[in-house]
Amino acid sequence: MSQFGSVFFPEMILARFDGESWSDAEFVPSDKLTLHPGAHVLHYASTCFEGLKAFRHPDGRVAIFRMDQNIARLAQSSALLSLPEFEPAQLAEMITTAVARYADKIPTPPESLYIRPTHIGTEPCIGKAAAPSLESLLYVLLSPVGDYFAGGLKPLRLLVEQDQTRCSAHMGMVKSGGNYASAMFPTMAAKKNYKADQVLFAPGGDVQETGAANFLLFDGNELITKALDSSFLHGVTRSSILTLARDRGIKVTERNLTVTELLERVQANPNCEAALSGTAAVLAHVGTLISDGKEYTVGTGEAGPLVKSLREELNAIQWGQAEDRHGWLTFIS
Repeated sequence: MSQFGSVFFPEMILARFDGESWSDAEFVPSDKLTLHPGAHVLHYASTCFEGLKAFRHPDGRVAIFRMDQNIARLAQSSALLSLPEFEPAQLAEMITTAVARYADKIPTPPESLYIRPTHIGTEPCIGKAAAPSLESLLYVLLSPVGDYFAGGLKPLRLLVEQDQTRCSAHMGMVKSGGNYASAMFPTMAAKKNYKADQVLFAPGGDVQETGAANFLLFDGNELITKALDSSFLHGVTRSSILTLARDRGIKVTERNLTVTELLERVQANPNCEAALSGTAAVLAHVGTLISDGKEYTVGTGEAGPLVKSLREELNAIQWGQAEDRHGWLTFIS
């Protein structure tokens, strides 16, 4: 099995902004991209991207999950990075055109097509450390993928980090490569020193997110997760899970959650569950929290019934096995 996201269809679709207007979108080989060595993105990290999926349904049609939300978030990220503005309809057409081109090659569930729209600053100028790129490139990569957890779902181990931050607080809501880069060193250290799978960043005791996913706590009939602010990514999967939970009558509480409260709840309720949500992983159970050198088992330490059933419900909607009650799917064929 290939590494998740390492296989690409032979073409991608792209459009360029030359400082005045956008070019028409065109298909080009996906294994080549020419940039000037002084391109803004290479020096000042003017880059943002999205991750969304397309699924083949039992009737043969292909559906993209929550494309409008991912496009809106990319537009927001672009604006916060002062990248040239693009029309959401333009990107929507690029995505649907690219997916339609390879519709017959999209695998059946549990495999899917991972879609990676990317926006980068391309102006060749190394004197713009405090100024935006006036030129940019918008492109869409397509990657057929299997399950993110190739060896099967297993409970995750999270190191709770209260001293370091994933990224600058005002940049957390931007899906930018720089944010992932800043989380890489502490994550690698956590894997080496604690055999942790991820770091749960909680600067000053404020539980935020891991390096690549949102954090959710399920305690009884209540789902607790941090309220949206600029410090962490506003996940589309997070939003979807919260909606499905509300549909079930689960109390959804979006508020600040301290490390102290988190650990107290985990210890007090043997049926407590915790999970990470994201496009690639969907909903992954957290089995262990590591804080100040001590390990805390979440629930039984194994996948809990609520997290499992919510993951299955979301997958069923994506795979065309359950009703799309909220209009989340865009059909291509």
